[in-house]
Amino acid sequence: MYNLVMTLLIIDSIAIVIAVIMQPTKQQDALNALSGGGGELFGQQKKRGFEAFMEKVTAVLGFFFFVFALILVYLGSK
Repeated sequence: MYNLVMTLLIIDSIAIVIAVIMQPTKQQDALNALSGGGGELFGQQKKRGFEAFMEKVTAVLGFFFFVFALILVYLGSK
């Protein structure tokens, strides 16, 4: 059981890395980082399409990563 959960955690980790890399970037983000984020005040728009989908996928993968890590801690303590 431990090896199965460890394998799932590794697969989930790789999937998280891929999902984060696939997320679209905006050039404005770099400018906001340098200027203190003042441009974000009026520039917020609802995420749509692929951007919204990738955000949800990343959140779900992160949730499963947390669950698999807790299961591994529980199995490792026995």
